[in-house]
Amino acid sequence: MTQSANKTQGLTCPECSGVVPIAEGDRIVECPYCHTFSLVQGERGVRRWQVPQLVERERALQTVGNFFRGMKKASDLAKEAQVKDTFLVYLPYWRVEAFVAGWMFGRVKSGKDSTRPIEVQISEQMHWNDAAVDVAEYGVHQVAISKERLQPYDSDRLHAEAMVFEPSESHSDAFEEAGRHFTYRGRKARSLRTKFFEKFHFLRQRLSIVYYPLWVSRYEYHKRNYQVVVDGVNGNILYGKAPGNILYRAAALVGGLAVGNFILVNGTLLAGTAVSSSDDGDGLLFLLVPIALGIGLIAAGYRAFRYGEEVEEVQKGARKATLAGESGEGLMAALTGGLMGGSGDVQELMRSGMSVLEELSEGKR
Repeated sequence: MTQSANKTQGLTCPECSGVVPIAEGDRIVECPYCHTFSLVQGERGVRRWQVPQLVERERALQTVGNFFRGMKKASDLAKEAQVKDTFLVYLPYWRVEAFVAGWMFGRVKSGKDSTRPIEVQISEQMHWNDAAVDVAEYGVHQVAISKERLQPYDSDRLHAEAMVFEPSESHSDAFEEAGRHFTYRGRKARSLRTKFFEKFHFLRQRLSIVYYPLWVSRYEYHKRNYQVVVDGVNGNILYGKAPGNILYRAAALVGGLAVGNFILVNGTLLAGTAVSSSDDGDGLLFLLVPIALGIGLIAAGYRAFRYGEEVEEVQKGARKATLAGESGEGLMAALTGGLMGGSGDVQELMRSGMSVLEELSEGKR
C-alpha cells in the first residue's frame, strides 16, 4: 500500500493493531484495514502554511528584463545578458506572532538643559519572519506575508509545481530571534535620554512555517553568471546581482571626492565662522553638519568605485529583520548613513588616502 509523502507512519490501531497513516494536522484518523476511527492527541507540532503563486513565468521574465536597466549597471547589459534558466522555488520562512507587553523607565529631555522622568508602556501585536534555511544564494531573508493569503500546506501540490526546500534551522532559534526583534521594536517605540529599567513579555506566541514562492532567474553576461530573484506573489525584484558600469564608478569617485572635499573644507570654515559669532549652545551640532556631509559624499564615491564592479540590489523588505543588541556600524556609519561600511572599510579608506598624500608629496619634491 503506497502512502502519501506528507503522512506520518507510527500510530497503531487499537482495534486491529494495523499501522495508521496520519496527515499533518489531522486529529481524527481512520484505520485503512478495519475502518475504526481514532482521536489523535499529543503535541501538534508546528503548523505549516503556503502562499499561492500569483505571478506567472512570463511576467517574472519581464520583471527580470526591467532589472537589466539602470545607471549603475553595465550599459550593454540589456543587450548582452542571456537568460539561461528561470524556475520557481518555495522557500520556508519562520513566522512568529505575539502580543508584546512591556515597560521602560527613564528620563527624556525637557527644556534646554533639563530632563524629566517618564514611564513608557508598550502594548502591541507584532509579527516577525525569517528564512528557515540558508538563503545566501537567494539573498531573501524575509518576505511580506499577508495573513489573508495563507493556505494550508499541501506537500504534493507544491512538489508537483516547483522546487520545495525544507526547514533546516531550529524552531528554538526562531523564537529567540523573534524575541530579540520584538525587543528592538519595543525600544524603538520611544527614545529615552537615560534608561533605568525595561521589561518585555511576549504573550500568546505562535510559531508557524510559511512556504513562499520565488522565481529564480539565472543569466550570463560576458561568460559570467548572475542571478535575480522575483517575488512570486507581487512580481517585485527582491534580490539581484549585475555587472557594474565602469564609467559610473569613475564619475562617482571623482564627483564624490571633489564635492565632498569642497563641502568638508569650505562648509566647515563657514560653519565655524557662524558658530564663533553665535551664543547658541548647540553650535557644535551645526559645525558637524558639513563635516558629516563631506565625509558621506567622499565615502559614497569611494564605495561606488571600490565595490561597484558588481551591483547587488536587495529590497529593504527582503533584508534580515533588525535584532536588539546589534552594534550597527558605529559613529561613522551614523554620520554617513552607512556608506562607510564596517571598520575594515574605514581603515582601508584611510590607508588609501595616506598613500595618495605620500605620492603627492614625492611628486612635489
